[in-house]
Order: sequence, then structure tokens, then C-alpha cells
Amino acid sequence: MKIIFRLISLSLICLTTLTAQASDDKLSEFENLVSSHQGKVIYLDFWASWCVPCRKSFPWMNEMQAKHSNNNFTVLSVNLDTNRELAAKFLQQTPAQFPIFYDPKGKVAKAFKLKGMPSSFIINKQGKIVSRHVGFTEQKQLQYQQEILALIAAQ
Repeated sequence: MKIIFRLISLSLICLTTLTAQASDDKLSEFENLVSSHQGKVIYLDFWASWCVPCRKSFPWMNEMQAKHSNNNFTVLSVNLDTNRELAAKFLQQTPAQFPIFYDPKGKVAKAFKLKGMPSSFIINKQGKIVSRHVGFTEQKQLQYQQEILALIAAQ
């Protein structure tokens, strides 16, 4: 019985260590993605296939990426679907012309303390988050665009 208990305890310790390591790896992978765009203004968007406003934000994000990618700007998105097939189906209907990072366990989302969907963060050229947003409407779109253009223009 003691041997079984020790094996179970050892298994739990190994599983906890592997889970923590996988979590750290996912966060490190995300940090590497963001740092590969150092010196750019970044519009960071968190989305999921079930999010209705997300369907409206993708055409705008594609447009912003196309218009301003040569001006030290990029869109990065983080998908939160636990089933990647749902994200793939969404992307067939609403394509993305920007990088997508998959976060099925929500490790990155948890680090950003999301308050709703979609959530977005605008990051300046120095890598600092300068604004946080929840939701997407035409009015908010104009606000986000003004913030981004001001940061692109800033030296």
C-alpha cells in the first residue's frame, strides 16, 4: 500500500511539474512572438470562435494590417478556443491576414486578466501596454484606430 501511495504521489508531482512547464513554455512562446515585433505598435487581440463581435473585428484588423504593416505596426491575435477545429472553421469564414497564437488552456489570457471578449491591448513601440479594451463596435473601432495612428506617428 505504501508503494502504491508513493507511486501516486510521484506521478502527481511529475504531472504538476509537466503542467507548470507546459504553461511556462506557452507563455515563453507568446513572449517570443511579441518580442519578434519589437519596435512596432502592436494591436493585440484575444478572440474565440463563439464571439460574435470578433467576426466584426477581423475585417477591420485585416484592413489595419494591410494599410499600416509598413509603418511599424502589426496585429497579433490570440485564439482561446479549446478545440482548434472551431478556430479553423471561424477562420475559413472570416480569414485573418495577421499572426494567430493559439492559447487553448488560456495561459496567456490569464496573464492578461481578460474581462470580456473580444479583449484588445494596444502596445507602443517601446513594448508598453498603453490601452486595454473590451468589446468591438463601430464607435470603439474609431477610438482604437485613432490610438494606433497616434502611436505610429509618435517618434
